Amino acid sequence: MAIVGATGSLGFGLALRLGRAGVPVVIGSRDRERMERALDRAREIVPDGAFSAQVNELAVREAQTVILSVPFLNQRETIASIAQSMRSGQLLIDASVPLAAAVSGEATRLLGVWQGSATEQTSELVPAGVRVVSALHTVSAASLTNLEHPLAQDVLLCGDAFEAKLAAARLIERIDGLRCVDCGALEMARLTESLTALMIAVKIRYTDHAGVRLTGLPAELWGQVRTPQSPSNCGSIR
Repeated sequence: MAIVGATGSLGFGLALRLGRAGVPVVIGSRDRERMERALDRAREIVPDGAFSAQVNELAVREAQTVILSVPFLNQRETIASIAQSMRSGQLLIDASVPLAAAVSGEATRLLGVWQGSATEQTSELVPAGVRVVSALHTVSAASLTNLEHPLAQDVLLCGDAFEAKLAAARLIERIDGLRCVDCGALEMARLTESLTALMIAVKIRYTDHAGVRLTGLPAELWGQVRTPQSPSNCGSIR
């Protein structure tokens, strides 16, 4: 699998955690020098990990799963640069957030996105047949990067295809301490993305390791497909 934007804090933390879990990781970046530095650091921190590095276009070409972890300001440009290398059937896990910090605003404020969310914009920009899932917006980058820090966080997934969400969950849950929760259709990403700004506000006041954990859910979240019929079924798998 490939991580586009793996030189950033969230992308690099994911690379470390997935690499430690035995997942071969291609570190993607548009900057070759930063890419090589990130590769050296990853190999130093996780000597047993299977890491390689490529510019973004080459990183996604052979990957079945791609994690997009770039600043919102670079989202359109990045997707345009990798679109020719993507193909139908690939899974794209989008962690983009339209924070105002992308245009020198407050990190605790969101930008308006015409499509409704950054991930819905992504879905319009990628080639037909690429499966898009929104995820990882509340996961602490600081916690991911600090391998000594135990994780006990939920990852909120949104997407229009259950099988795509299931595939994303199976990958993400390779990271010890992360549990994936199906939060519904892709349009729900506009809500989960907004939680990033909320978590930043919490971290400013308390700790960089803050995360989200939902209570009252069944022990098995991905064992069956159920369609919610009423508000009392919230948390069911669609």
